[in-house]
Amino acid sequence: MGQSSTNLAALIGSRICHDLISPIGAINNGLELLGMSGGAPGPEMDLIQESVGNASARIRFFRIAFGASGEQMMGRTEVVSILNDLMEGGRLDVAWGPMDAQPRASVRLAFLALLCVETAMPYGGRIEISQTDGHWLLHGRADKLNVVEAHWSLLATKDIPSDLRPAHVQFVLLPLIATDENRRIVTELNASEVKLRF
Repeated sequence: MGQSSTNLAALIGSRICHDLISPIGAINNGLELLGMSGGAPGPEMDLIQESVGNASARIRFFRIAFGASGEQMMGRTEVVSILNDLMEGGRLDVAWGPMDAQPRASVRLAFLALLCVETAMPYGGRIEISQTDGHWLLHGRADKLNVVEAHWSLLATKDIPSDLRPAHVQFVLLPLIATDENRRIVTELNASEVKLRF
């Protein structure tokens, strides 16, 4: 998978997310109007609102992680908002360290790396994302990890196995995009910590 294939996949991701965010936003607006017009609140409405909010958060996140990066910068407020909405009600706590705006290409790598680290922490924990002089670190800590070596080895080999599942595509996409950005993925794993650098 060369750079042109990676770019094409990113454009497809951007297109899908762009086309989905509008109808989900419209559903959310409709729910707000129902609430203002005295529509009957109840567990059904709460469930719909929660589901729409969750879908919107995922699409906003996926649009960055799997979409085209472009040249624009992303401010801390926007990134933190996306991460907070994505993790709301979950077992993971994610802390975004950079205070300054960051290039969207770097945020995309950080989001893909987050998806990798998240797979090792199914029981919850905390992931801290930091950046120093252009070098990024994702540091996950948990009482119990579940590291699947076959997935993590893909970060080094850059192979695309024939049995790759959609849930693990980030392990192939991250090193490919990192290579396009002249970066190298370095991982460090132990019983309670996951570190991923690029």
